[in-house]
Amino acid sequence: MSAGPAPAIRWGSAPGADVLAGLSIAGLLLPEAVAYSGIAGLPPQAGVIALLVGLVCYGLLGRSRYAIVSATSSSAAVLVAGTFALAGPMGASRVAVAATLVLLTGGCFLVAGAARLGGLSHLIARPVLRGFAFGLACVIALKQLPNLFGLPALHGDFVPLLLMTLFKSIDQIQPVTMGAGVAALLLLFLCERVRRLPGSLVVIVLGVAASGWLAQHGVTLTGAINLIPDWSLPVWPASSQWVPSIELAAALLLVLYAESYGAIRTFALKHGDPVDRDRDLLVLGVANALSGLLHGMPLGAGYSATSANEAAGARSRLAGLVAAGSLLLMVWLLLRWIERIPAPVLAAIVIHAVSKSWRLAVFKPYLQWRRDRLVALAAVLAVLTLGILNGLLAAIAFSLAMLLRQFATPRLSVLGRLDGGHDFVSVELHPQAAEPEGVLILRPEEPLFFANAESVLALARQQLKRRAGIRVVVLSLEESPNLDSTALEALADFSVWLGARDITLRVARLKDTVRELLLRAALPQLSPQTLNFWSVEDAAAAAAPAPQPTGKHLQ
Repeated sequence: MSAGPAPAIRWGSAPGADVLAGLSIAGLLLPEAVAYSGIAGLPPQAGVIALLVGLVCYGLLGRSRYAIVSATSSSAAVLVAGTFALAGPMGASRVAVAATLVLLTGGCFLVAGAARLGGLSHLIARPVLRGFAFGLACVIALKQLPNLFGLPALHGDFVPLLLMTLFKSIDQIQPVTMGAGVAALLLLFLCERVRRLPGSLVVIVLGVAASGWLAQHGVTLTGAINLIPDWSLPVWPASSQWVPSIELAAALLLVLYAESYGAIRTFALKHGDPVDRDRDLLVLGVANALSGLLHGMPLGAGYSATSANEAAGARSRLAGLVAAGSLLLMVWLLLRWIERIPAPVLAAIVIHAVSKSWRLAVFKPYLQWRRDRLVALAAVLAVLTLGILNGLLAAIAFSLAMLLRQFATPRLSVLGRLDGGHDFVSVELHPQAAEPEGVLILRPEEPLFFANAESVLALARQQLKRRAGIRVVVLSLEESPNLDSTALEALADFSVWLGARDITLRVARLKDTVRELLLRAALPQLSPQTLNFWSVEDAAAAAAPAPQPTGKHLQ
């Protein structure tokens, strides 16, 4: 979907509904922001600052009526992997590197928006994104188990190693911590059954109420939250780290924008709203750049938060601004209580949030359609075995390789006409279709390009060798929106081969760009007259001169 220039901000016809929605989602967003900071290995204020920045920036500059821009579990996981790769496990250094990565991510968004690269989201196929989300949810939940049970933290993304480390430390489980975490997790799943009941807020209130007793029994609390912005500039990467830093920022851009565009587009289609992809790139760029300057987390429009906003009755972006105001008020009045949220409660909130990605039903269509099953499975396995960043890149590469394999597989149909009809169909699928006498009609079933052009035209030669008395070959290229130089050279060789055997070549159903390209190429036998057939029927019906005896034969 596309749209023209973005209009001025328009609030919904029922601002009361937006106010109620903003108040409702504030209770959901705040604990998740604190919890996602823990996933990223950053101080709690990083998630809160990012949340406020995202809500205000998108509320003022965005386009979607329902999108909630905040820190997401996927971006937090990618960020922690990136900072660990660049800075190692040192806490203070990782905080500075994280701010730099978020700022660079904002810069990448702004460059992509200025270059009108809104189609970037299509670089990640949906099976890859869903497989990645499933594998990522498993990794995130696994790494939250130490907080849930009171065990030492797990480092790295290699799931077999994480499981081995977890089993080795199982004798160190703290019963009180585990009891609090499991109780909070069960309560969160029970609250799902009650409509509009903010389960996260319920467990937070109960956890804070019991925090004194829990702390006495060794349960870790959130700790101090310093919401005064850090106005120091992020530390710029060393000369040797610029390339990996930009690569990580680009990876964050892909993950955030694919997730954001998926959420924005879903609700835009549902409600008949326009989508301006390039504008969203720019707005997300502004939000991430400002979050990086304030040492916050990366920001995107998460599906769960956006869905919760719509379910709460939001009608415009006013809901996000109301949520931001509510959060400021909550932090101002309740900061000392927020600092007393038990760590196992936050771990339970994270596990509950990512559990929505464990639904195996999202893979059911790929099994039914018998399409992209391997791509989705490869994405899951890649994240579980190669880590978050390498797994994402490997899954994208695998999906592109499978696409290239599909296109590179030569498939050529011989066409014939059904009795009494005008359409030409594959004689393999319709054996009753008759081939015109002296005419062979061929249709490549994939676009011709460097990986398949030679193989497809080799199949065409084989078809000719099986038939006698062929005077005309009609090549239907409706599947080829463009031709590269390899395909052009292969066509030239094929036309020369046909000319040596006194066989006329005609090309039908050309796209305008391909016709212009072939006219410029001036290939043998492809005169302008042979390219002006808008249908296969016209090309087959045009009279061909009977061949003169030359003694040549197909060989």
